[in-house]
Amino acid sequence: MMAHPLTLESGDHLTREEFEYRYVRSPHIKKAELINGVVFVASPIRVRHHAQPHSHILGWLFHYSIEFEGFMVCDNATVRLDNQNEVQPDVLLRLEESAGGQSHISTDDYIEGAPELVIEIASSSAAYDLHDKKDLYCRFGVKEYLVWVVSEQAFYWYHLEQGSYVQQQPDCEGILRSQEFTGLWLNVPALLQGEMKKVILTLQEGLATV
Repeated sequence: MMAHPLTLESGDHLTREEFEYRYVRSPHIKKAELINGVVFVASPIRVRHHAQPHSHILGWLFHYSIEFEGFMVCDNATVRLDNQNEVQPDVLLRLEESAGGQSHISTDDYIEGAPELVIEIASSSAAYDLHDKKDLYCRFGVKEYLVWVVSEQAFYWYHLEQGSYVQQQPDCEGILRSQEFTGLWLNVPALLQGEMKKVILTLQEGLATV
């Protein structure tokens, strides 16, 4: 009798070991995460609601990272947090261990431990990025967490303070400034309008203060 192939479905309750076993045997699934032992499988990616905003925020963060030694920017990298939590952030920035970072690269080439900064592109404010994942990142010590809710033209930037996330507020020009990474400035109005030249110019102003 032929055994049925193991599937990976949203709502499955699995250990990280079982999650990884099924994930690697599900090539049709491009993104899945394990949060508090529960599987979340991502929907197909839309262009204007995810793929293009994703590329914009990735470009902004990459421009910042190349100015410094010991930074690593990753796109959709798997992050192992513990035996019940394995996430795949849209974009992340981590410090290398040699630079004092709090995560490391495993022997099988995954990130283990919390990156310093995580960015997620969310479909709405009801998405689990602003709820379950926000609580998870806070608990594991992600120092800064950014969520771009594209459909609502909203951007949330949280900074870890004494074990809780505090939402950063933009200045009168709509600029948000990192509390953890010196010179990491984001022109939110320009980002929401897709004016990436202005976004990069504001970032360069921030870098000039370093």
